[in-house]
This record gives sequence, C-alpha cells and structure tokens, in this order.
Amino acid sequence: MVLLQRRAAALFLFAFIFLMPVSHAYSREKTDIKTLVIVSHPYPERSVLTKGLQEAAESLEGVTVRNLETLYGYDTRRINGDAERKMMREHRRVVFIFPTHWFNITPMMKAWLNETWGSVGPGLWQGKEMFVVSTAAGGSSTYGTDGRIGVSLADVFLPMKASALHAGMTWLPPLVFESASSGRLPSYQHQLIERLKRPFQ
Repeated sequence: MVLLQRRAAALFLFAFIFLMPVSHAYSREKTDIKTLVIVSHPYPERSVLTKGLQEAAESLEGVTVRNLETLYGYDTRRINGDAERKMMREHRRVVFIFPTHWFNITPMMKAWLNETWGSVGPGLWQGKEMFVVSTAAGGSSTYGTDGRIGVSLADVFLPMKASALHAGMTWLPPLVFESASSGRLPSYQHQLIERLKRPFQ
C-alpha cells in the first residue's frame, strides 16, 4: 500500500512538473483593447523586420491583422474602403506597422488612409487610439537634432498625429526602431507585444 501511494505521488509530481508547462506554452497572451493592425511593406519579399513584427502582433488574442500587400497587392485602386471602414468601426485601437519609406509611410498605407478615411470630418473616429510602429535603417547620423534631417524619427510621423487628432483619436507614443537590424528582432517583438497588451489610458 505504501509503495502504491509513493508511485501515485510520483506520477502526480511528474504530471505537475512536465505537463503543466506544456499546456501553458500553448496559451496565448491577449490584449484587453480590441486592436486592428494595418501592416504594409513596399517590398514584401525582402521583409524581415516588418514580417516579424506582424507575427508578434498575430500572437495576441484580441488583435486583427490586415497586411495590405497580401490583401490588395500593389494596386491602390483595389482597396475596399467600405470593408476597411467596417473594420475600423469594430476596433478601438488601430496600429500601423511599416518600414519608414523616404521619411514617410508606404504608398499602400497612404492609399489605405485615402480610401478608408476619405474626407474625414472632425471626430469621425472619436474615442479610438492610433499607434504607429516603424523601423528605419538610419540612426543618429540621420535622425535627431544633430542628424541630417534635424528631427527625430517619431517626429517624421507628425502628419499621422495630425490626422489622428483631427479624427478625434488619441495619439499614442510611437514605437520606432532606428538603425534597425534583424539581429534585434526578438527585442522589437517583445517591446511590441508589451505595448499592445497594456492599455495606454
């Protein structure tokens, strides 16, 4: 009897130590704010960082990811404004993930804004949040008061901030990665997940 009790205890301990972590490993983290992520890269076949950031966003429950080049290719006229506006209405936070493209957003992302927002009146997206996530090859020699362009990478996206505020949205501090490299992708992914998981307000 004692031997059987010991064996039962050993089996329970084995299951607790080895099986519990397995089930935990498959549980997905989640965000409490229903989030729409718009992803764009002008050269998807070369994308490493943007693709990795997209995968990080997709790992969270409560996040809907739409990759513009996957959905519409490179044809700006194919963007379905009605469908995209419906997605906007169904989410509280919209996140834009893209590589900085000549100190700007990508062509497809600009087209998405044109088709989805159209002639946006003040307060159209009242109560929603905008969050910009971008990578850039340039570093301190390009960005900042001592860089060639004289402004920070975050300041490059002031037109996005103006658009958000005009539409009644809350502008969240951008997550930008200067001198971005694939070797630091795990760190970028972790930072993105942490930002998406917590409420900003």
